[in-house]
Amino acid sequence: MSNLNINSVKNNTYDAIVIGSGISGGWAAKEFTGKGLKTLVLERGRDVKHIVDYPTTNKYPYDFEHRGEPSLKIRTESPIVSRCYAFREDAMHFFVKDNEHPYVQEKPFDWIRGYQVGGKSLLWARQTQRWSDLDFEGPMRDGFAVDWPIRYKDIAPWYSYVERFAGISGNRDGLAELPDGEFLPAYPLNAVEDHFKKSLISKYGNRHVISARGAHISKGSDVFYEQGRAQCQNRRLCQRGCPFGGYFSSNASTLPWAQKTGKMTLRPNSVVESILYDDKAGKATGVRVIDANTNEVMEFYAKVIFVNAGAINTNLILLNSKSDRFPNGLGNDNGLLGKYVAFHNYSARISAQYPGLKQFTTDGRNPVGGGYIPRFRNLHKQETNFMRGYAAGFSASRGSDSDTSGIGAELKMQLQHKKLGPWRVGSHMMGETIPKESNYVQLDSEQKDKWGIPQLKISVDYDDNDVKMKKDYIEQLSEMFTAAGFTDIRVNAASQAPGLDIHEMGGVRMGHEPGTSLLNKWHQLHQCKNVFVTDGACMTSTSTQNPSLTYMAFTARAVDYAVSAMKRLEL
Repeated sequence: MSNLNINSVKNNTYDAIVIGSGISGGWAAKEFTGKGLKTLVLERGRDVKHIVDYPTTNKYPYDFEHRGEPSLKIRTESPIVSRCYAFREDAMHFFVKDNEHPYVQEKPFDWIRGYQVGGKSLLWARQTQRWSDLDFEGPMRDGFAVDWPIRYKDIAPWYSYVERFAGISGNRDGLAELPDGEFLPAYPLNAVEDHFKKSLISKYGNRHVISARGAHISKGSDVFYEQGRAQCQNRRLCQRGCPFGGYFSSNASTLPWAQKTGKMTLRPNSVVESILYDDKAGKATGVRVIDANTNEVMEFYAKVIFVNAGAINTNLILLNSKSDRFPNGLGNDNGLLGKYVAFHNYSARISAQYPGLKQFTTDGRNPVGGGYIPRFRNLHKQETNFMRGYAAGFSASRGSDSDTSGIGAELKMQLQHKKLGPWRVGSHMMGETIPKESNYVQLDSEQKDKWGIPQLKISVDYDDNDVKMKKDYIEQLSEMFTAAGFTDIRVNAASQAPGLDIHEMGGVRMGHEPGTSLLNKWHQLHQCKNVFVTDGACMTSTSTQNPSLTYMAFTARAVDYAVSAMKRLEL
């Protein structure tokens, strides 16, 4: 029996374990296997293979029972996830339904999740922007959270590294607040988007509309062909899974790349219950897993563990990883684990029409939106009654309208003869929220999920700074729209709960000191050096930029450090 146990441990032992297969977990898998390490990737959801498991990718609108709309029954059963713009008949199989993994809302929070191999990398909106030192230095300059232990110069070469592999379209815009990257050709602004760009430069000088940078292959090259990926076809059906691999996802890119090394073992349907800690050795030894289908409990072991389960689930796993040494969660000596959670504020939108440029229309568009307005508030000095600032999306389009005033045969004839409608423009805010101790997640003391793991209690809300920022966005964009000659300006100050923005961050923040943070500059837990966190949970602050590119760069950098440390016998 003793020999059987030894063999079992040996069979379940790897060089590295990666928890999660989404954007950051996929990168961890690619980097570890590329450096020759035997790597186990644990995914709590089902397997989704590239191309094979995209069942709706080539369907026509009439192939869907409700022309794409979820049924009333589905919306009633899952009111939270139904609020997400991408939860439609063509993609709802990639989302967690409300009853599949319940959680406790101490304050309203819409937790949008994708439990499958690839995670939400199949569903993300794919805009990518680098951070600058205006972002990394923000907490120190403006006196909130704690100082980031890294700066732009530390991460810049890793941004370049992941951009070249993932494929990022964009222009070199020369903006200090939004550093340029290793870009494929940008998708051009259309006539009205370009008109708005010129209007802002003329009136303000320092406000810009740029082509939205996105993780789409706008021009093929050998590095993408080696991945089995082709140029983006501009179908704009991305949430279904792209059979061409035209946009970056773990399924199309990093996981197949890791698989072909022969060094990766991918285990779906594996719910990580906790990380195992050896009090005598002073380090983590592995993870405890519950099979999602059979409820079998098993353990896997490794020298280094990367936790990339998605920001909130990463917090849950660490909080549930208790031992004599860490009775309140792994690495949680300071009691800060799960605290200072923040997010992006997308709760305001503005729309209008433009009566000019009728000689143009649109044919296709940038697959990640259109234009992007980088942050312009409080960049170099405090100039408003709120801290930090917001970026904004901006797009314009012109479609066809039909005259629906007739009846019977007259109506049918009118519907057959569509006419070009007006130019319609729209913007949405992307506001930075300030991490606060009062925004937290914690384990519920009574309720458990179907695997016996404590449910997570979420207490996250807006604050006065968010209200003031939102008001400024509405005022400034209304003024900017008016100056550009837009008409019929309409404001939508949505009352959506946090979470629907899908950019939750923090809870396991980076910092300089063990007393005020959980992770050091290499993403190691201060108190458990062989456990790393490189997903959204590690974020000290949120900035305004879409965060996924930063997670990719963080992960590649951290794996490089971890492997070097292992070679030095430090892990």
